[in-house]
Amino acid sequence: MKKQIIGFLLALAATAALAQQGPQGYLTDTNGQIVRSGTGLCWHTGYWTPANATVEGCDNYVKAAPAGAKVTLSADTLFAFDKATLKPEGKAALDSIIKHAQGIKIEIFAVIGYTDRIGSDKYNLALSDRRAAAVKAYFVSQGIPADAIITQGRGKANPVTGDTCKGQVSKKLISCLQPDRRAVVEIIGTK
Repeated sequence: MKKQIIGFLLALAATAALAQQGPQGYLTDTNGQIVRSGTGLCWHTGYWTPANATVEGCDNYVKAAPAGAKVTLSADTLFAFDKATLKPEGKAALDSIIKHAQGIKIEIFAVIGYTDRIGSDKYNLALSDRRAAAVKAYFVSQGIPADAIITQGRGKANPVTGDTCKGQVSKKLISCLQPDRRAVVEIIGTK
């Protein structure tokens, strides 16, 4: 009986020696898999704390459901034609996005600005950058962490109108190209 106990303890010690501490306070085998008891419970190391309980299937942890939204706003709602200063109705539209984002643990808040084709590529790219930066500045002023917001200006890329709007620069053409002037806000996170 003594030899069986010693054999069992040696086997247990060998198993423990092969096991490694996981990065989150869980015991792992040589393949990096979490070691589980005969009833399926995850084995903790001495470094485990409740804050480490982030492994799905262990310690009643369930991964948070992804959440997010993608909203396209007319640049004419946000800005005057050929401007990058937010209008009051633009701020109200952004406020509704912020309200929608409440309750979401934000990972990324992406703001992408677009212009119509009127003007040079260089000018339109700079205008779309300024518009995206203005939206970001407003979001930051309302409490969204600046490091969670990425911005990009794409100028006249990806026009919504395609080649349907024709003619010289006029009020009619500016009106026709209105859908191309937009800001896309995408929220990625978890609830």
